[in-house]
Amino acid sequence: MIVASAQSYVPILTFASALAYLAAAGVCHGRTQLSRGGAALLGVAALLHAVVIGLGLANPPRFGFGPALSMTAWLALLAYAIESINYPLLQLRWRLAVTGAVTVLLAWLFPGAPFKTPSSDLLPLHLALGLASYGLFAVAVWHAWLMTRAEARMREGPALLREGADEGPRMLPLLTLERLTFRFVTLGFVLLTITILQGWFFSEQLYGAITSSQWRWSHKTIFSLLSWVVFAALLWGRHSLGWRGQRAVRMVYAGAGLLLLSYVGYHFVLEVILRRG
Repeated sequence: MIVASAQSYVPILTFASALAYLAAAGVCHGRTQLSRGGAALLGVAALLHAVVIGLGLANPPRFGFGPALSMTAWLALLAYAIESINYPLLQLRWRLAVTGAVTVLLAWLFPGAPFKTPSSDLLPLHLALGLASYGLFAVAVWHAWLMTRAEARMREGPALLREGADEGPRMLPLLTLERLTFRFVTLGFVLLTITILQGWFFSEQLYGAITSSQWRWSHKTIFSLLSWVVFAALLWGRHSLGWRGQRAVRMVYAGAGLLLLSYVGYHFVLEVILRRG
């Protein structure tokens, strides 16, 4: 009864979280340091976001592309909060805040289908590992984008200074951004590998009485494996051939895009396009 009563507050909590995120984005935009007000707004928004996620997984649990994106954004924000302890000048705060606002609203608009009772205790762990890899790769994509900006500013340096642009000093050095990007790619790749291996060897326990071939060659598995191959090639190329710069950025985008299609894209088609069709 308590959970059912709390469910009625989900719309209020969702909008409160989205508004707090947007307010934090407004406070953080254009600032080199995170003010106390901005930090407080981000903290409140993230806390409300976590409560909304928790209620979405309470009885009756629901899951789909909206909650998956919402959890990914929340995990990306958490990873950034930890990272910002050592790199406080990284200019992702307001963009992550806007992303949090959008995804928490998407999770409310598209809550997904009721989640079946797990056939194994391994299934929640499997989903948690997969979502954690999503979050890490999401942060890697943001860093890859910042790498592109940093490279552009290096090429446009003198002209940029003449125009009076003020973002240059607030950017982290390119080599630091590159190192952080590959750090998140490596961590995400490790979790993705564990997730795929867990699904490969324990498919029947995870998904019930289905044949292993049905699971192995499903839509989600194929895109997950393609994403794994792209990230494996990127890490090998980085270590063995010294790949960096825009080649690395493009591969980060490609791998993250394939991973997005593996679950979020599939469920977006089921929950939005086919349902409306």
